[in-house]
Amino acid sequence: MSNYFGKEVFKLGFGLMRLPKLPDGKIDAAQTSIMVDKFLEAGGTYFDTAYVYDNGESEAAIKKALIDRYPREKFTLCTKLNAWMQCHDEESAKQQFYTSLERTGAGYFDYYLLHALQRGNYTKYDEYHIWDFVKEQKSKGLIRYFGFSFHADPALLEELLTAHPEVDFIQLQINYADWDNPGVASRECYEIARKHGKSITVMEPVKGGALANPPQGVQDIFKAADPNASNASWAIRYVASMDGIITVLSGMSNIAQMEDNLSYMRDFKPLTEAEHEVIKAAQEELKKDNSIKCTACHYCTEGCPMGIAIPEIFAVSNSEHIKASWDGGKQAYAIATQGKGKASECIECGQCENACPQHLEIISLLKDCRKMEV
Repeated sequence: MSNYFGKEVFKLGFGLMRLPKLPDGKIDAAQTSIMVDKFLEAGGTYFDTAYVYDNGESEAAIKKALIDRYPREKFTLCTKLNAWMQCHDEESAKQQFYTSLERTGAGYFDYYLLHALQRGNYTKYDEYHIWDFVKEQKSKGLIRYFGFSFHADPALLEELLTAHPEVDFIQLQINYADWDNPGVASRECYEIARKHGKSITVMEPVKGGALANPPQGVQDIFKAADPNASNASWAIRYVASMDGIITVLSGMSNIAQMEDNLSYMRDFKPLTEAEHEVIKAAQEELKKDNSIKCTACHYCTEGCPMGIAIPEIFAVSNSEHIKASWDGGKQAYAIATQGKGKASECIECGQCENACPQHLEIISLLKDCRKMEV
Protein backbone atom coordinates (compact mmCIF):
# COMPACT_ATOMS: atom_id res chain seq x y z
CA MET A 1 0.00 0.00 0.00
CA SER A 2 1.03 3.62 -0.56
CA ASN A 3 1.83 6.08 2.19
CA TYR A 4 -1.17 8.31 2.83
CA PHE A 5 -2.72 10.55 5.46
CA GLY A 6 -4.24 8.40 8.22
CA LYS A 7 -2.48 5.16 7.30
CA GLU A 8 -1.45 4.58 10.93
CA VAL A 9 -5.01 4.81 12.31
CA PHE A 10 -6.63 1.66 13.76
CA LYS A 11 -8.70 0.38 10.86
CA LEU A 12 -11.95 -0.06 12.78
CA GLY A 13 -13.78 3.13 13.68
CA PHE A 14 -16.66 3.34 16.17
CA GLY A 15 -19.67 4.82 14.35
CA LEU A 16 -22.09 6.41 16.83
CA MET A 17 -25.22 6.53 14.68
CA ARG A 18 -26.75 3.29 15.95
CA LEU A 19 -25.88 3.17 19.65
CA PRO A 20 -27.71 0.70 21.94
CA LYS A 21 -31.12 1.85 23.16
CA LEU A 22 -33.14 1.35 26.32
CA PRO A 23 -36.83 0.33 26.13
CA ASP A 24 -37.83 4.00 26.35
CA GLY A 25 -35.80 4.81 23.22
CA LYS A 26 -32.99 6.61 25.06
CA ILE A 27 -29.37 5.65 24.45
CA ASP A 28 -28.11 2.99 26.87
CA ALA A 29 -25.28 4.88 28.57
CA ALA A 30 -24.00 1.90 30.56
CA GLN A 31 -23.72 -0.41 27.56
CA THR A 32 -22.21 2.38 25.46
CA SER A 33 -19.52 2.93 28.12
CA ILE A 34 -18.60 -0.76 28.11
CA MET A 35 -18.34 -0.69 24.32
CA VAL A 36 -16.10 2.39 24.50
CA ASP A 37 -13.86 0.63 27.04
CA LYS A 38 -13.49 -2.48 24.88
CA PHE A 39 -12.79 -0.40 21.77
CA LEU A 40 -10.05 1.64 23.42
CA GLU A 41 -8.51 -1.41 25.09
CA ALA A 42 -8.15 -3.05 21.67
CA GLY A 43 -6.33 -0.03 20.25
CA GLY A 44 -9.25 1.80 18.64
CA THR A 45 -9.13 5.59 18.57
CA TYR A 46 -11.60 6.96 15.99
CA PHE A 47 -15.13 7.89 17.11
CA ASP A 48 -17.62 9.26 14.60
CA THR A 49 -20.82 11.13 15.43
CA ALA A 50 -22.86 14.01 13.95
CA TYR A 51 -24.93 16.98 15.08
CA VAL A 52 -28.13 15.35 13.77
CA TYR A 53 -27.59 11.80 15.09
CA ASP A 54 -30.41 10.92 17.49
CA ASN A 55 -31.32 14.62 17.63
CA GLY A 56 -28.12 15.36 19.48
CA GLU A 57 -28.31 12.40 21.85
CA SER A 58 -25.34 10.72 20.15
CA GLU A 59 -23.02 13.66 20.85
CA ALA A 60 -24.28 13.90 24.43
CA ALA A 61 -23.86 10.14 24.95
CA ILE A 62 -20.26 10.08 23.79
CA LYS A 63 -19.46 12.90 26.23
CA LYS A 64 -20.60 10.69 29.12
CA ALA A 65 -19.16 7.43 27.82
CA LEU A 66 -15.84 8.69 26.48
CA ILE A 67 -14.90 12.34 26.88
CA ASP A 68 -15.72 12.62 30.60
CA ARG A 69 -13.94 9.34 31.34
CA TYR A 70 -10.70 9.39 29.34
CA PRO A 71 -7.79 11.79 28.70
CA ARG A 72 -8.34 13.81 25.52
CA GLU A 73 -5.18 12.45 23.88
CA LYS A 74 -6.49 8.89 24.22
CA PHE A 75 -8.97 9.20 21.32
CA THR A 76 -9.94 11.16 18.21
CA LEU A 77 -13.43 12.49 17.60
CA CYS A 78 -15.23 13.32 14.37
CA THR A 79 -18.56 15.10 14.10
CA LYS A 80 -20.46 16.78 11.26
CA LEU A 81 -22.31 19.97 10.30
CA ASN A 82 -25.49 19.44 8.30
CA ALA A 83 -26.58 22.55 6.37
CA TRP A 84 -29.89 21.08 5.21
CA MET A 85 -31.31 19.41 8.32
CA GLN A 86 -32.25 21.02 11.64
CA CYS A 87 -31.27 24.50 10.42
CA HIS A 88 -32.95 27.20 8.33
CA ASP A 89 -30.31 29.84 7.61
CA GLU A 90 -26.58 30.57 7.73
CA GLU A 91 -26.59 31.46 11.41
CA SER A 92 -28.37 28.30 12.54
CA ALA A 93 -26.18 26.16 10.29
CA LYS A 94 -22.96 27.57 11.78
CA GLN A 95 -24.40 27.30 15.29
CA GLN A 96 -24.28 23.51 14.89
CA PHE A 97 -20.49 23.66 15.28
CA TYR A 98 -20.66 25.53 18.58
CA THR A 99 -23.50 23.35 19.85
CA SER A 100 -21.47 20.23 19.03
CA LEU A 101 -18.52 21.62 20.99
CA GLU A 102 -20.81 22.24 23.97
CA ARG A 103 -22.58 18.88 23.78
CA THR A 104 -19.38 16.86 23.54
CA GLY A 105 -17.13 18.93 25.75
CA ALA A 106 -14.31 17.80 23.46
CA GLY A 107 -12.57 21.19 23.31
CA TYR A 108 -11.77 20.64 19.63
CA PHE A 109 -12.56 18.14 16.90
CA ASP A 110 -9.84 15.96 15.42
CA TYR A 111 -11.93 15.44 12.29
CA TYR A 112 -14.85 17.51 11.02
CA LEU A 113 -17.14 16.87 8.07
CA LEU A 114 -19.66 18.79 6.01
CA HIS A 115 -22.45 16.26 6.25
CA ALA A 116 -24.04 14.14 3.49
CA LEU A 117 -23.38 16.26 0.39
CA GLN A 118 -25.53 15.29 -2.57
CA ARG A 119 -27.17 16.89 -5.60
CA GLY A 120 -30.16 18.23 -3.69
CA ASN A 121 -28.23 20.05 -0.95
CA TYR A 122 -24.56 20.72 -1.75
CA THR A 123 -25.18 24.33 -2.80
CA LYS A 124 -26.38 25.10 0.76
CA TYR A 125 -22.79 24.77 1.95
CA ASP A 126 -21.79 27.51 -0.49
CA GLU A 127 -24.85 29.65 0.18
CA TYR A 128 -24.18 29.59 3.93
CA HIS A 129 -20.39 30.04 3.49
CA ILE A 130 -19.74 26.84 5.42
CA TRP A 131 -16.51 25.96 3.60
CA ASP A 132 -14.87 29.21 4.72
CA PHE A 133 -16.38 28.88 8.19
CA VAL A 134 -14.84 25.45 8.73
CA LYS A 135 -11.46 26.60 7.43
CA GLU A 136 -11.63 29.46 9.92
CA GLN A 137 -12.24 27.03 12.78
CA LYS A 138 -9.29 24.97 11.61
CA SER A 139 -7.05 28.04 11.66
CA LYS A 140 -8.15 28.63 15.27
CA GLY A 141 -7.18 25.07 16.24
CA LEU A 142 -10.77 24.00 16.91
CA ILE A 143 -10.61 21.53 14.00
CA ARG A 144 -7.52 19.53 13.09
CA TYR A 145 -8.65 17.99 9.80
CA PHE A 146 -11.77 18.60 7.74
CA GLY A 147 -13.58 17.20 4.74
CA PHE A 148 -17.06 16.12 3.69
CA SER A 149 -19.20 13.01 3.62
CA PHE A 150 -20.65 12.26 0.21
CA HIS A 151 -23.77 10.56 -1.15
CA ALA A 152 -23.99 11.46 -4.83
CA ASP A 153 -22.67 10.75 -8.32
CA PRO A 154 -19.00 10.61 -9.35
CA ALA A 155 -19.30 13.74 -11.51
CA LEU A 156 -20.27 15.84 -8.49
CA LEU A 157 -17.46 14.33 -6.43
CA GLU A 158 -14.99 15.29 -9.16
CA GLU A 159 -16.43 18.82 -9.16
CA LEU A 160 -16.21 19.20 -5.39
CA LEU A 161 -12.67 17.88 -5.06
CA THR A 162 -11.52 20.12 -7.90
CA ALA A 163 -13.15 23.16 -6.26
CA HIS A 164 -11.91 22.27 -2.76
CA PRO A 165 -8.45 20.70 -2.95
CA GLU A 166 -7.84 21.89 0.62
CA VAL A 167 -9.96 19.14 2.21
CA ASP A 168 -7.89 16.67 4.21
CA PHE A 169 -10.12 13.63 3.71
CA ILE A 170 -13.58 12.54 2.65
CA GLN A 171 -16.12 9.99 3.85
CA LEU A 172 -17.65 7.59 1.32
CA GLN A 173 -20.14 4.74 1.35
CA ILE A 174 -18.17 1.68 0.30
CA ASN A 175 -19.12 -1.97 0.62
CA TYR A 176 -18.98 -5.06 -1.54
CA ALA A 177 -22.70 -4.80 -2.37
CA ASP A 178 -22.39 -1.23 -3.69
CA TRP A 179 -18.97 -1.52 -5.34
CA ASP A 180 -20.49 -1.62 -8.83
CA ASN A 181 -23.99 -0.42 -7.90
CA PRO A 182 -24.73 2.51 -10.27
CA GLY A 183 -27.00 4.08 -7.63
CA VAL A 184 -24.10 4.45 -5.19
CA ALA A 185 -21.05 4.11 -7.47
CA SER A 186 -18.65 3.11 -4.70
CA ARG A 187 -15.88 2.08 -7.09
CA GLU A 188 -15.95 5.25 -9.17
CA CYS A 189 -16.13 7.53 -6.14
CA TYR A 190 -13.26 5.67 -4.46
CA GLU A 191 -11.13 5.95 -7.58
CA ILE A 192 -11.83 9.69 -7.94
CA ALA A 193 -10.92 10.30 -4.28
CA ARG A 194 -7.64 8.47 -4.66
CA LYS A 195 -6.88 10.25 -7.96
CA HIS A 196 -7.13 13.52 -6.04
CA GLY A 197 -4.88 12.10 -3.32
CA LYS A 198 -7.59 12.08 -0.67
CA SER A 199 -7.71 9.59 2.18
CA ILE A 200 -11.08 8.04 3.00
CA THR A 201 -13.11 7.14 6.03
CA VAL A 202 -15.71 4.54 5.10
CA MET A 203 -19.37 4.61 6.12
CA GLU A 204 -21.94 1.84 5.62
CA PRO A 205 -19.38 -0.99 5.17
CA VAL A 206 -22.12 -3.37 6.35
CA LYS A 207 -24.84 -1.35 4.58
CA GLY A 208 -26.89 -0.45 7.63
CA GLY A 209 -26.53 -4.00 8.97
CA ALA A 210 -27.83 -5.66 5.80
CA LEU A 211 -24.49 -7.37 5.12
CA ALA A 212 -24.35 -8.74 8.65
CA ASN A 213 -27.34 -10.82 7.65
CA PRO A 214 -27.19 -11.09 3.85
CA PRO A 215 -29.35 -13.41 1.74
CA GLN A 216 -28.89 -17.09 2.57
CA GLY A 217 -26.99 -17.78 -0.64
CA VAL A 218 -24.34 -15.24 0.34
CA GLN A 219 -24.12 -16.66 3.87
CA ASP A 220 -23.59 -20.13 2.43
CA ILE A 221 -20.66 -18.87 0.34
CA PHE A 222 -19.00 -17.30 3.38
CA LYS A 223 -19.58 -20.32 5.61
CA ALA A 224 -18.05 -22.62 3.03
CA ALA A 225 -14.96 -20.43 2.86
CA ASP A 226 -14.57 -19.94 6.63
CA PRO A 227 -17.14 -21.45 9.03
CA ASN A 228 -15.84 -19.33 11.93
CA ALA A 229 -15.94 -15.91 10.28
CA SER A 230 -18.98 -13.68 10.78
CA ASN A 231 -20.79 -12.20 7.80
CA ALA A 232 -19.87 -8.72 9.03
CA SER A 233 -16.18 -9.62 9.12
CA TRP A 234 -16.13 -10.23 5.37
CA ALA A 235 -17.74 -6.85 4.72
CA ILE A 236 -15.50 -4.83 7.02
CA ARG A 237 -12.23 -6.54 6.07
CA TYR A 238 -13.08 -6.11 2.38
CA VAL A 239 -13.07 -2.31 2.71
CA ALA A 240 -10.29 -2.08 5.27
CA SER A 241 -8.00 -3.91 2.81
CA MET A 242 -8.14 -1.03 0.30
CA ASP A 243 -5.41 1.56 -0.16
CA GLY A 244 -6.04 5.03 1.22
CA ILE A 245 -8.46 4.03 3.98
CA ILE A 246 -8.12 5.90 7.27
CA THR A 247 -10.66 3.75 9.09
CA VAL A 248 -13.84 1.76 8.48
CA LEU A 249 -16.79 2.94 10.56
CA SER A 250 -19.00 0.28 12.06
CA GLY A 251 -22.23 1.49 13.64
CA MET A 252 -22.18 -1.03 16.47
CA SER A 253 -25.38 -1.34 18.50
CA ASN A 254 -24.41 -3.74 21.28
CA ILE A 255 -21.47 -5.32 23.07
CA ALA A 256 -21.66 -8.51 21.01
CA GLN A 257 -21.19 -6.57 17.77
CA MET A 258 -18.23 -4.74 19.28
CA GLU A 259 -16.61 -7.98 20.40
CA ASP A 260 -17.15 -9.61 17.01
CA ASN A 261 -15.64 -6.66 15.14
CA LEU A 262 -12.64 -6.48 17.46
CA SER A 263 -12.02 -10.22 17.13
CA TYR A 264 -10.78 -9.76 13.56
CA MET A 265 -9.81 -6.06 13.53
CA ARG A 266 -7.63 -6.06 16.67
CA ASP A 267 -4.93 -7.76 14.62
CA PHE A 268 -6.23 -6.80 11.18
CA LYS A 269 -5.02 -8.74 8.16
CA PRO A 270 -6.02 -7.67 4.64
CA LEU A 271 -7.99 -10.09 2.50
CA THR A 272 -5.93 -12.70 0.69
CA GLU A 273 -6.31 -13.32 -3.03
CA ALA A 274 -8.44 -16.38 -2.28
CA GLU A 275 -10.68 -14.33 0.03
CA HIS A 276 -11.16 -11.71 -2.69
CA GLU A 277 -12.48 -14.50 -4.90
CA VAL A 278 -14.99 -15.38 -2.18
CA ILE A 279 -16.18 -11.77 -2.16
CA LYS A 280 -16.59 -11.87 -5.94
CA ALA A 281 -18.77 -14.98 -5.60
CA ALA A 282 -20.84 -13.22 -2.95
CA GLN A 283 -21.27 -10.19 -5.20
CA GLU A 284 -22.58 -12.40 -7.99
CA GLU A 285 -25.00 -14.12 -5.62
CA LEU A 286 -26.18 -10.77 -4.31
CA LYS A 287 -27.32 -9.75 -7.78
CA LYS A 288 -30.25 -12.15 -7.33
CA ASP A 289 -31.55 -10.15 -4.35
CA ASN A 290 -34.35 -7.67 -5.18
CA SER A 291 -35.12 -6.39 -1.66
CA ILE A 292 -35.40 -2.65 -0.98
CA LYS A 293 -31.87 -1.38 -0.30
CA CYS A 294 -32.82 0.88 2.62
CA THR A 295 -30.21 1.35 5.38
CA ALA A 296 -32.70 2.90 7.87
CA CYS A 297 -30.70 6.13 8.23
CA HIS A 298 -34.04 8.00 8.59
CA TYR A 299 -32.86 11.04 6.62
CA CYS A 300 -36.03 10.61 4.57
CA THR A 301 -38.30 10.96 7.60
CA GLU A 302 -36.80 14.18 9.00
CA GLY A 303 -38.76 16.43 6.65
CA CYS A 304 -41.65 14.18 5.64
CA PRO A 305 -44.78 16.34 6.00
CA MET A 306 -46.92 13.26 6.60
CA GLY A 307 -44.60 11.59 9.12
CA ILE A 308 -44.52 8.38 7.09
CA ALA A 309 -42.54 5.53 8.68
CA ILE A 310 -40.58 4.89 5.50
CA PRO A 311 -37.69 2.70 6.79
CA GLU A 312 -40.06 0.66 8.99
CA ILE A 313 -42.45 0.07 6.08
CA PHE A 314 -39.57 -1.03 3.86
CA ALA A 315 -38.31 -3.38 6.58
CA VAL A 316 -41.70 -5.09 6.71
CA SER A 317 -41.73 -5.36 2.92
CA ASN A 318 -38.26 -6.94 2.91
CA SER A 319 -39.29 -9.38 5.62
CA GLU A 320 -42.25 -10.42 3.49
CA HIS A 321 -39.92 -10.88 0.55
CA ILE A 322 -37.75 -13.30 2.54
CA LYS A 323 -40.67 -15.26 4.01
CA ALA A 324 -44.29 -14.37 3.41
CA SER A 325 -46.47 -14.24 6.52
CA TRP A 326 -49.98 -15.64 6.75
CA ASP A 327 -51.64 -12.24 6.27
CA GLY A 328 -49.33 -10.73 3.68
CA GLY A 329 -47.55 -8.57 6.24
CA LYS A 330 -50.65 -6.64 7.33
CA GLN A 331 -50.16 -7.21 11.06
CA ALA A 332 -46.46 -6.36 10.99
CA TYR A 333 -47.23 -3.29 8.88
CA ALA A 334 -49.87 -2.11 11.36
CA ILE A 335 -47.39 -2.43 14.25
CA ALA A 336 -44.59 -0.68 12.36
CA THR A 337 -46.80 2.27 11.40
CA GLN A 338 -48.72 2.68 14.66
CA GLY A 339 -48.93 6.39 15.41
CA LYS A 340 -47.05 7.22 12.21
CA GLY A 341 -47.91 8.00 8.61
CA LYS A 342 -48.77 5.14 6.24
CA ALA A 343 -47.68 4.57 2.66
CA SER A 344 -51.09 5.61 1.32
CA GLU A 345 -50.69 9.05 2.89
CA CYS A 346 -47.72 9.97 0.67
CA ILE A 347 -48.38 13.27 -1.15
CA GLU A 348 -45.43 12.70 -3.52
CA CYS A 349 -43.61 15.89 -2.53
CA GLY A 350 -40.25 14.24 -3.25
CA GLN A 351 -38.53 15.43 -0.07
CA CYS A 352 -37.62 11.87 0.85
CA GLU A 353 -36.04 11.07 -2.50
CA ASN A 354 -33.92 14.23 -2.38
CA ALA A 355 -32.64 13.22 1.07
CA CYS A 356 -32.08 9.50 0.45
CA PRO A 357 -28.35 8.59 0.42
CA GLN A 358 -29.21 5.36 -1.42
CA HIS A 359 -31.10 7.24 -4.15
CA LEU A 360 -34.13 4.99 -3.81
CA GLU A 361 -37.33 5.68 -5.77
CA ILE A 362 -39.21 5.98 -2.51
CA ILE A 363 -42.49 7.30 -3.91
CA SER A 364 -42.85 4.34 -6.23
CA LEU A 365 -41.77 1.86 -3.55
CA LEU A 366 -44.34 3.24 -1.10
CA LYS A 367 -47.09 2.75 -3.67
CA ASP A 368 -46.15 -0.93 -3.88
CA CYS A 369 -46.16 -1.20 -0.08
CA ARG A 370 -49.79 -0.02 0.15
CA LYS A 371 -50.92 -3.60 -0.41
CA MET A 372 -49.92 -4.36 3.19
CA GLU A 373 -52.36 -1.83 4.63
CA VAL A 374 -55.53 -3.16 6.23
